[in-house]
Amino acid sequence: MFTALTDREILLELEPIAEQQLNEHLRQAKPWNPHDYIPWDEGRNFAAMGGIDWDPEQSRLSELARAAMVTNLLTEDNLPSYHREIADTFGLDGPWGTWVGRWTAEENRHAIVMRDYLVVTRAVDPVALEQARMQHMTTGIASPEQISQFLSGVAYVTLQELATRISHRNTGTACGEPIAERMLARIATDENLHMVFYRRIGGAALDLTPNQMMRALTDVVTQFQMPGLTQPDFRRNAVLLAKHGIYDLRQHLDGVLRPVLRSWRVFERTDLSGDGEYAREELNAYIEDLETMARRFEEQRDRALARAAMRAAG
Repeated sequence: MFTALTDREILLELEPIAEQQLNEHLRQAKPWNPHDYIPWDEGRNFAAMGGIDWDPEQSRLSELARAAMVTNLLTEDNLPSYHREIADTFGLDGPWGTWVGRWTAEENRHAIVMRDYLVVTRAVDPVALEQARMQHMTTGIASPEQISQFLSGVAYVTLQELATRISHRNTGTACGEPIAERMLARIATDENLHMVFYRRIGGAALDLTPNQMMRALTDVVTQFQMPGLTQPDFRRNAVLLAKHGIYDLRQHLDGVLRPVLRSWRVFERTDLSGDGEYAREELNAYIEDLETMARRFEEQRDRALARAAMRAAG
């Protein structure tokens, strides 16, 4: 008979793997400094210091690039919420606690460098950015239930880190500016290493308690929301980003879900039973539905872009 493991039992069983993966992460992570990615000579005072305040004409970024940069930055800004949830899930003892602290420090570095870049280059309105930060952080994380238990937490952060990596890289390309592209590529590299840590923990959890992990994975995938959901204008910006290929359903399906499911051999496993097997069938049906939705979105987007191009030509 299948006996469910408690979070504490799972944490204890996986602690050696967490320590191994933490050491591997520290070996691979390359030190870098935010100030090395900022064109400081472009900086100038704002009105409070005798200069001039921001004007839209000062920005060299397109509307798309600005929306993507702000969305990504505000997501990173909500770090205190993520730290609280992950610390509650993983605990602060041993390698789990060391990882939580290291992950938090690295994610905070992303927010530092992105804000410095946007303010120094006057790419966005700094007053509006600060107002949005205050509002978003006051509201907190969008879906705490997705990371409130260990298995769900591991599944969620594995997918979310990979999604964030894709978004950062595509935002860098959309900026059309070499400094921003270099900075966001550096951030994306960090996000990939974070994903690898979580993916390996998730794979070990699936081997340890396959039925429990499969149910957690299916619940997370079918209810997945990006953590920036409570940002001001998030839905409008998400549509804009999807329309222009920063992050859309196809990327979520083919760039995030399918690679992780392949890595965990989800549809090849022979160790599932009962609710675990049912959860896998549910997941497979959802993936098929998502494929249909992604195809329809691409067709609609292509038609809309074609109409826009014809209007512009006319």
